[in-house]
Amino acid sequence: MSSESRLYTFSSETKEQLRKFRLGTSRNQNPQAVVYQINKETLEIAQADDEVYSDLETLADELPDHSPRFVLLSYPMTLASGRQSVPYVLLYYLPVTCNAELRMLYAGSKELMRTTAETSKVLEIESADDLEDIPSRLGAGG
Repeated sequence: MSSESRLYTFSSETKEQLRKFRLGTSRNQNPQAVVYQINKETLEIAQADDEVYSDLETLADELPDHSPRFVLLSYPMTLASGRQSVPYVLLYYLPVTCNAELRMLYAGSKELMRTTAETSKVLEIESADDLEDIPSRLGAGG
């Protein structure tokens, strides 16, 4: 057992939400995103709100300016080859303005969040504006 899995926790309800989101988004035609945060007192990782965001602009408006978050994103797109793809990734949102304590808290749990959520890739972003680059970072065609 890794030290991260002893330090940070997921409730059984959160694990079930993660599983349902992963399985439920693979055939969706629109982007789907959920935001997760760490409770500083209990070190439990849980969904920040009950929202499932279906566009990156709305998601960008909801991300805090000075606090990190994990965002699970399922993003349907057409690759340059013309093939349909639905990447399922973890966005590691770490604003440059957040304090060192929060940086350490989220950095220490990033890999645990990735493996628990079963995402294939982690994309780091520093501002909500970086969400505009996500389609190209995922390899979307023109």
